[in-house]
Amino acid sequence: MKNRRIGAVEVSAIGLGGMPMSIEGRPDDESRSIRTIHTALDAGVTLIDTANAYHIHADEVGHNESLIARALASYGGDSSDVLVATKGGMFRPGDGSWGSDGRPESLRAACEASLKRLGVESIGLYQHHRPDPSVPYADSIGVLRDLLDEGKIQMAGISNANPAQIREAQEVLGGRLVSVQNQFSPAFRSSEPELMLCDELGIAFLPWAPLGGIAQAAQLGSRFQPFADVAASRGVSPQQICLAWHLAQSPVVIPIPGASRPESILDSVAAAALTLDDDELAALTFG
Repeated sequence: MKNRRIGAVEVSAIGLGGMPMSIEGRPDDESRSIRTIHTALDAGVTLIDTANAYHIHADEVGHNESLIARALASYGGDSSDVLVATKGGMFRPGDGSWGSDGRPESLRAACEASLKRLGVESIGLYQHHRPDPSVPYADSIGVLRDLLDEGKIQMAGISNANPAQIREAQEVLGGRLVSVQNQFSPAFRSSEPELMLCDELGIAFLPWAPLGGIAQAAQLGSRFQPFADVAASRGVSPQQICLAWHLAQSPVVIPIPGASRPESILDSVAAAALTLDDDELAALTFG
């Protein structure tokens, strides 16, 4: 497994997104999710992304965090180098919707609860999940600054942020912003300005839903067909080509594909060994 950096920490170039194991459509059998996490660790994955809002019902906040904690505790190998990145600032009332809560007191309480669920004294990477339009952004990020200063989190990141918010967070955190997690994929390219800014600032860019559109390449038409074509010529899955394309965008990019099956994360991890040539990258460039 090749490595990349989040702040001063080396992590696997491909991470594991935990959301599919806990939201709608999650496995009925929790043991499958545990096997998925163990398979990822066996394959060299050292970055697992989660959030307190990855759950379905209102009374199971932190479902995914607790699941990951149990998987790490039951793993037979060494997981001391695994960076668990969680998030606070969103909530799910149980009706399928998502809401934002960036109030300082809510973020602090969310972090304290995440610490307990993960069973750690300090969270490796804590991320503000989404800006709350009813709360000044600097007030929300100020909580992350305070949590850093108190040692309750080791690194601070943000998610679903625009370039102005990235710069504001960097200022509020005194230059200690280490990551930005935005939606980015062949089907969703609107976060290119944020990716370019992260590249400029040397901040890790974690694309969420990095495989968007790839599974439906044939149905979506010519815009996505090159991924299927390059995959066929390589004898690999289009998903692997997509993740290799992500890695080729910038050294700061660390995709976090979601998975709830061992075979899914194994396929994703294999992308770290792929290097696309100039002709392939040109074929995959569009729009």
